[in-house]
Amino acid sequence: MLIAQLSDTHLRVGPLAGDAAGQLHRALGRVLGLRPVPDCVVVTGDVADTGAPEEYEAFRSVVAGFPIPIHLAAGNHDSAAAMVEAFAGTPFLGGGSASSYVVDYPSARLIVLDSSVPGALGGTLDDGQLAWLDRTLGKRSEVPALVCLHHPPIAVGIAFLDGIGLTNPESLQPIVAAHPNIRRILAGHVHRTITGSFAGVPVTIAPSTYRQAVLALDTEEPTGYAHEPPGFLLHLVTGGDCVTHLVPTVLSGDVVGHF
Repeated sequence: MLIAQLSDTHLRVGPLAGDAAGQLHRALGRVLGLRPVPDCVVVTGDVADTGAPEEYEAFRSVVAGFPIPIHLAAGNHDSAAAMVEAFAGTPFLGGGSASSYVVDYPSARLIVLDSSVPGALGGTLDDGQLAWLDRTLGKRSEVPALVCLHHPPIAVGIAFLDGIGLTNPESLQPIVAAHPNIRRILAGHVHRTITGSFAGVPVTIAPSTYRQAVLALDTEEPTGYAHEPPGFLLHLVTGGDCVTHLVPTVLSGDVVGHF
């Protein structure tokens, strides 16, 4: 199974909306240019820039006609309530009406968590969601699972971003450790391509399709953004294994599909 992981699209409306929307459209075209075409796309949060309902309508307009399923996680710039209002009953939320959900494919499971906290930059997984995750992982335990959320459960070495990360990774750790069928934890939030490990499971943090954070390891101040290429991650799940590729979206010669 092939899963394209996009992140931090930051769709907005108004005079400055075009760049983020254009970058998302190009990333999705790059997804369609891959061979074989991925089975699905997951966006690991910050779909919108302010969480306004109009931004989710803008997202729907950008992806209209895209031929493979797209699944969304809520980030700190999102409004989970507005996402549910906009996308309940659609594949964007796994066909359900909650911001935490599971999508079962024949050869893999996508388990999407909502780490957003209204009004906060950092994220948390509450007790109810953690219990749901534990129960969900116990089903189809023979199938590889990928756990998707916006806030990484690991520190990345960029102090400002680590200060607004997941506040309770210690609560997630025993659940991840108890379920060896988890092949990846997919996260966003950082606007950089980063890999790490959490409870023995690889963590892959996707770059933004829009703009990248400065790699500043020596300051606690906000990092700002750098003129670095946007892109996304591609996860190939074969049997019990998973490998991950970085796919840039702005290099000349890229094959881009149309929708």
